[in-house]
Amino acid sequence: MKILVVSDTHRNFAVLDDIVNENLDADLIIHLGDGENEARDIHNLHPEKPMIYVAGNCDYGMHRSKEIVTVSGYKIFCCHGHNQNVHAGLEELVEEAKQNDCKIALYGHTHLHRTEVIDGVYVMNPGSQKLCSNGLVVGEHCLGLRLLTAQEAGHAFLLVVGLEAIAEQLLLNFHSLLNGQADAVVDGLLAV
Repeated sequence: MKILVVSDTHRNFAVLDDIVNENLDADLIIHLGDGENEARDIHNLHPEKPMIYVAGNCDYGMHRSKEIVTVSGYKIFCCHGHNQNVHAGLEELVEEAKQNDCKIALYGHTHLHRTEVIDGVYVMNPGSQKLCSNGLVVGEHCLGLRLLTAQEAGHAFLLVVGLEAIAEQLLLNFHSLLNGQADAVVDGLLAV
């Protein structure tokens, strides 16, 4: 199963449309808030594609502030992050994920791509998407880290969830990614 995770598109339909069209093989789209209008338009264009949307601080529609998604028996905590005070730190986010028995926590709000393991929870923020001069979709801070992504999707986070084997590898392989071995880790995870 493939899950496309994006956040903070802030009325930029063209970027979100490009991301989705480059990843039509995704089984699920998760939008982590601050993009309700373009997310609705994408849902209308692709009604066959399941979509989870959580409310951001710039959204005014009726959306849940958090969702817990179960994929292959694993729980993923999804929120925008403003209610968890992510600008001040990730402690509240991690605690809420743990209270809900989630091994993965996805959030947005800061516009910064971030990936780390905190107290046994794999925490990811896709950043805010925009088109760079090379035409690739990447976060505002282009780190070159392609954790569980196809190269073409950059920091849009194509979260490949064959979670039976991957959930444990996420935690085990994180240090390899930090040590510059991202390609080998991604290749190994995509082979699952």
